[in-house]
Amino acid sequence: MNNKNLLARSLAAVWHPCTQMKQHEQFPLIPIDHAEGVWLVDCDGHRYLDAVSSWWVNLFGHNNSRIRAAIQLQLAKLEHVMLAGFTHEPVVKLSERLSALTDHQLGHCFYGSDGASATEIALKMSAHYWRNEGHEHKTQFLALAGSYHGETLGALGVTDVALFRDAYAPLIRMSATIPAPDLRFPGTQEGSLTALENHLEQHHQHLAAFIVEPLIQAASGMIFHEPEFLREAKRLCEQYQVHFIADEIAVGFGRSGTFFAHQQAGITPDFLCLSKGITGGYLPLSVVMTRHSIYKAFYHDNTARGFLHSHSYTGNALACSAALAVLDIFESDNVINANRERVPALNRLTKPLQHHPAVKQFRNRGMIWAFDVTGTSSDFARCFHQAALKHGVLLRPIGHTVYFMPPYTITDDEFELLVTATLESLDEALS
Repeated sequence: MNNKNLLARSLAAVWHPCTQMKQHEQFPLIPIDHAEGVWLVDCDGHRYLDAVSSWWVNLFGHNNSRIRAAIQLQLAKLEHVMLAGFTHEPVVKLSERLSALTDHQLGHCFYGSDGASATEIALKMSAHYWRNEGHEHKTQFLALAGSYHGETLGALGVTDVALFRDAYAPLIRMSATIPAPDLRFPGTQEGSLTALENHLEQHHQHLAAFIVEPLIQAASGMIFHEPEFLREAKRLCEQYQVHFIADEIAVGFGRSGTFFAHQQAGITPDFLCLSKGITGGYLPLSVVMTRHSIYKAFYHDNTARGFLHSHSYTGNALACSAALAVLDIFESDNVINANRERVPALNRLTKPLQHHPAVKQFRNRGMIWAFDVTGTSSDFARCFHQAALKHGVLLRPIGHTVYFMPPYTITDDEFELLVTATLESLDEALS
């Protein structure tokens, strides 16, 4: 089937996410036929380097033989069984291995289907814990300015991105925010911690949890902060008896340079939210991990004290098998160390970008690169995205911030091609 035919059918039948559909009258959809490694291939054979890992989910390349084989093997045994009253080996093994990656500090795993679901689970679990412990008034939450934690109604309550939130404001129970630390601006980390301490001091009796994207606020423009912020924030939360939720949906599984981002601060959160890369981009899955002390507060003869939250596909066997294959690849290929060793060479390849006159605040952490572009118009992101596609690269700027989050399997030659295409696209978009 050619691009034109599939495009017409998609526009007629599919309502695409995070999209003003009318814009596709001018900017056509790209129908993808197949993919391999870092490359997406459309129905006419045009190739696009997937520099954003298809919304940050693909870790080890498209059509990865090891993940595919694990899913096929599981498919011959069990595709799914409800996890209420039943269990199966893939979900047990995955839970045990994830727990081990936290040194068994977070020993209990509750599964959902996507990142927003994980946020909902963590928020509800935190508030329900305090209720079970006799603190019914601890029902409020705190987040950082510019935070993004998903787009369901509960998640929007701790998401501070007006584009996603404002249309639904009458439906949302909004949470408070404090200024976010930002390495681009000296002094913001200290100011953020001061604001956090002041808010906790005044409102801790009503606060259930503080939710943070550790080290990198991705959707607000790849805003970086230091591990020290996490250490101090966790200390303050402990002091005022407020849960600390680490939302690592985007930055877990090695993106930040360590397997979990919070590990760089030497802390253990009370709740850890994971999704996106957990299955290598193959199947929907999310998980919230928490401490035994929190789990114990729900363990009771009274059904109402249990955590009565569910998803039909909770702990899906196929998705868990994909996640286990992802963990196998991390172990067998020593991925974290391999990535760490590669970063200096990849950074050298970005030198032409760093020297571009319109590029400011070039930054790198782990396997994420980002820079801000000066002199842009309001439609820069769309113009740059379209220019990059013409050069065979999938990039989606966040406002005036361009970022790379490619699969870890990208080669040096492919990364150099990405840099060259970015430079050419940048000049076209600015002109």
